[in-house]
Amino acid sequence: MSNLPLEVVVMFGETIAKVVPVTIGLAVVFSVLTHFWACNPGTPWWRKKELVTDVCYWFFVPLFGRVLRIGLLVLGAGVFFKIHDADELIAFYDNGHGPLAQLPLWFQAVLFLVLSDFMLYWLHRMFHRGDFWKYHAVHHSSEELDWISAARFHPVNLFLGTILVDVFLLIAGISPNVMLWVAPFNMFHSAFVHANLNWTLGPFKYVLASPVFHRWHHTGLEEGGNTNFAGTFPLWDVLFGTFRMPENKLPDNYGVDDQATFPTEIAGQLAYPFRQS
Repeated sequence: MSNLPLEVVVMFGETIAKVVPVTIGLAVVFSVLTHFWACNPGTPWWRKKELVTDVCYWFFVPLFGRVLRIGLLVLGAGVFFKIHDADELIAFYDNGHGPLAQLPLWFQAVLFLVLSDFMLYWLHRMFHRGDFWKYHAVHHSSEELDWISAARFHPVNLFLGTILVDVFLLIAGISPNVMLWVAPFNMFHSAFVHANLNWTLGPFKYVLASPVFHRWHHTGLEEGGNTNFAGTFPLWDVLFGTFRMPENKLPDNYGVDDQATFPTEIAGQLAYPFRQS
């Protein structure tokens, strides 16, 4: 227990060391792409009014996610498999377990992507209803939507809407090694669909979520804010009647209904759902 603060500091340092170069790379890539293929004219991402808020989320979310995933995997091993020893835990999760771990690693990665996206589709729809919305509204509160907005998630939304799905699939037996492929893809694709790009991916718009596809989701309810829930595969929206991609029209005007009074700094946004209770 005495080493816990040190372990958290080390984990924080490791996370920052990974996120910083990735962030710089994404900033360069999307700055260049947006210069040529912007969806909406206006202020570039680096001059956003809420840039500091988004940067805070960009570094907070990976650390929060990593700590919580590890903690839940340890808890799951103890509760479901009666494993408590540190070395046994490492051996148990190292290459997965059970029938799923026997599949080729590339197939496990594909299975992870498909199953997680299916579950996240329904969880995403859940977060657009009732009391769940006040947590998800934080993600929709960015008026100047761009790639840096991708990490703007309230911890409750992140926990119920993403982390639990990852932990469930890893406890089910999929090897954590798939995250070496899945995590970079998810990080890039999440930034990609939030980027200020007018790309629809043409005939592949039903195969992979595009910036225009997801930007419709960030518009008001009357425009398309209750459609396009899939994070990666729009097929779910096609199958369940929530797909929206109007021809010859681009999305605009992002944000939430109470935008004028919605907090712009991270502390206020984290407290926002509890003030609505």
